[in-house]
Amino acid sequence: MNVSEAIRNRRSIGKVKQEDIPVETIERILEAGTWAPNHRLTEPWKFFVHRGEGRQLIGNAMADIALEKYEDPNSEEARKAVETAQSRPLRSPVIITVAVTPSDKKGVVEIEEYGAVFAAIQNMLLEIHSLGLGAVWRTGDPCYHTKMNEHFGLRPQDKVLGFIYLGEPDVSDLTGKRTPFQEKTVWVDTPEKIKADQ
Repeated sequence: MNVSEAIRNRRSIGKVKQEDIPVETIERILEAGTWAPNHRLTEPWKFFVHRGEGRQLIGNAMADIALEKYEDPNSEEARKAVETAQSRPLRSPVIITVAVTPSDKKGVVEIEEYGAVFAAIQNMLLEIHSLGLGAVWRTGDPCYHTKMNEHFGLRPQDKVLGFIYLGEPDVSDLTGKRTPFQEKTVWVDTPEKIKADQ
């Protein structure tokens, strides 16, 4: 599979089989992430690989965050929210949590650290696709919650940027659709071009 094919054919696959993924395969995916471009070579990514009971770390963090919405943590609604949160990570045999750990070196721009980690995630998703595996990159407000940092032992300035749910695909015939690039592109031939098009 060449890069052009991988970019166009990769899809988010949320339904995967529960068969375990070999450690060597996971390591190959992690290494792909480390080859993402990053300014000043700060390598601002951190990976957590969850398998088996290790997936409970995510479920516990999600449950802890979900409980904040309830005055009575022992209520039926609260218990259901906890059960739901704790069951989510069980949807795939392997989850890779990806966090950004911004460098405090002089001259480092924080947003560029985030960009590097997002690029690392894309590298990993493309590597997963090239291996014939399925994955979905899950995010949401709980990722960025302070309690998520506490559960993962991260500093206040660090952030979890998502969970890559990984496994053998349990779906087929996935088709995708994108807005034509022409509708999202402005060709700038002169400085006045932008103003003329707005």
